[in-house]
Amino acid sequence: METKGDGWRLFLELCRKAEGDQALNELFWLILTPEERQAIQTRALIIRELVRGEKPQRQIAKELGVSIAKITRGSNFLKEVKDDLRSLFS
Repeated sequence: METKGDGWRLFLELCRKAEGDQALNELFWLILTPEERQAIQTRALIIRELVRGEKPQRQIAKELGVSIAKITRGSNFLKEVKDDLRSLFS
């Protein structure tokens, strides 16, 4: 019997197999709803701004049109990641 964890591993495997930006983009369009894609885009922008550290969290929230709680959640998760992952966003 397959579990939800198996689905995550399948998703990661599909991402690794996608060769190039176009294939990866098409995969995400197939798997993710427009709302999920928008949420991921926003999350990536939040993380990038937090890693840069140039703006206060309230300014980031205002510029991206999100709640301060979303910015705070991103900030809290960033405390747990290694520098090499953070460097992907800088």
